[in-house]
Amino acid sequence: MEDIRIYCENSGSYVMVPMGTTLKELSDKSCPGPMLAALVDNKLKSLDYVIINPHNVRFVGYDHPDGRRTYIRSLCFVLQNVVREMFPDKVLAIDYSLPSGLYCEVRELEPMEDGRPKVFFMTDDQIQEVEDRMREIVEADLPFTKEMLELEECERLFAANHQYEKVHLFKTLGRFHNSVYFLDGKADTFYGPLAPSTGFLKTFEIMGFNEGFCLQYPMDGCPDKVLRMKRQSKLATALGEHSDWCSIMGVSGIGKLNEKVLSGEIVDLINLSEALHERKYAEIADQIYARRGSVKIVFIAGPSSSGKTSTSKRLALQCRILGLNPKVIELDNYFVEREMTPKDENGEYDFECLGAMDLDLLGRQLNDLLDGKEVEIPRFDFKEGRKYFEGNMMQLHEKDILIMEGIHALNPAMILGVDPAKVFRVYASALTSLSIDENNNISTSDNRMLRRMIRDNRTRGVSPESTIMRWQSVRRGENRNIFPYQENADAVFNSAHIFELPVLKYYAEPLLRRISPTSPAYVEATRMLKFLGYIVALSPAEIAAIPPTSILREFIDGQTL
Repeated sequence: MEDIRIYCENSGSYVMVPMGTTLKELSDKSCPGPMLAALVDNKLKSLDYVIINPHNVRFVGYDHPDGRRTYIRSLCFVLQNVVREMFPDKVLAIDYSLPSGLYCEVRELEPMEDGRPKVFFMTDDQIQEVEDRMREIVEADLPFTKEMLELEECERLFAANHQYEKVHLFKTLGRFHNSVYFLDGKADTFYGPLAPSTGFLKTFEIMGFNEGFCLQYPMDGCPDKVLRMKRQSKLATALGEHSDWCSIMGVSGIGKLNEKVLSGEIVDLINLSEALHERKYAEIADQIYARRGSVKIVFIAGPSSSGKTSTSKRLALQCRILGLNPKVIELDNYFVEREMTPKDENGEYDFECLGAMDLDLLGRQLNDLLDGKEVEIPRFDFKEGRKYFEGNMMQLHEKDILIMEGIHALNPAMILGVDPAKVFRVYASALTSLSIDENNNISTSDNRMLRRMIRDNRTRGVSPESTIMRWQSVRRGENRNIFPYQENADAVFNSAHIFELPVLKYYAEPLLRRISPTSPAYVEATRMLKFLGYIVALSPAEIAAIPPTSILREFIDGQTL
């Protein structure tokens, strides 16, 4: 049998293997530690992939983002099998991401009268039984396998499993054959490779949370320990509200959303979603107005591409309707001089850390404004790295309120000397609860990265490749400076729109296709293109129905705020 020459990036050497060797067989010989998947010529493959041509191969474990996603997908399949075994007349929904893992519910087959799912409340003992049974399956080291099935067989199979979101998705994709995974004779679909077998999934826990439970998986950089449980109730409430609203609208999965697009009903959904946003802005403005005797400062924080700028402008409009007079101060004008900026572990200026802010000046000016004094607001010149005072004077009168947005706005340490009773904090983020189907949720991070890619390419000429390559650094900054302080918010604004993924697909797909197969961003671009492949894009005429005040216009252009 002919031998094939493979370059293994992990070892930095070439190896010769017989044609027909699997990646799993190669990884067992070439790599220490458990490998979960592999990048073959920059394309993600499962380890059952058979080698018949020369390739560049890089094996990935849990220390790689694609390895972590492979682990989590595989763990979800084990959970799905156990729930199906223990509760055959119910269905598992892996609803959305929490800071500590994935929020899951076991649901009755029939929803409530208003369309919301009817949750089956599990006891602590039942939750423990699910975890114990999962550990038995992991200990048995059962293989994951994949088959290509015809469309009709897929529809029949998943209708019998009561997974109707999958059925709707298959129908709207119109593919004659689809990949279906099997574990111990039970079928499911996942939109990426799985681990070779259940024995790779040693680390997980299940904790009761709200009406369901949280499936916890290993920490980044520490595959033997699960994520620490964080019960962030405000964030979970916002995600739950969005999930319920999607269900009430009859669009709890991508399949149903595709049906709305294909049937020409999407404009009505756009109008309803925009009306919901307007209602939420008004509710937050009402809360601020109710505390007008004390509150004089509104801080807005959120991760990248959450729509903070649009949120501040729309919130300001609602406050004006109530008779308040919003004034805006850019927190970016309160950086310390460049030579005073702290540096990170690589010796680079760390502009995202709290120490990069001139907290003394900010606190002093805020207190002066609260005392009714007039202050001179600085302007920070980013090119020169210095503040300038150019006569921009400000004073707060009776009906005036300050609106300020920035990454540290929820961190109490930013304004230690300012009376907290005078401050109202808003957390804004695109907290999508829409799922691909019952057990494949959509990452809020992916949603925001698409937003940023489209906006930065349009407004700053930033390539989609650059956005992808910088995203992990952006995420590290968010994990350090924003997410730990989410629960300090007085109000949470969810900037996600139920209709936005078909919009983002229209703009993002051509950008992602520009990325070369030799680029280090190609793996992520391919993953995002595969994800977008399950979504039916809006037409230009349908996109034109999005109002000019929409938060999405901040990213796709045409905003009039």
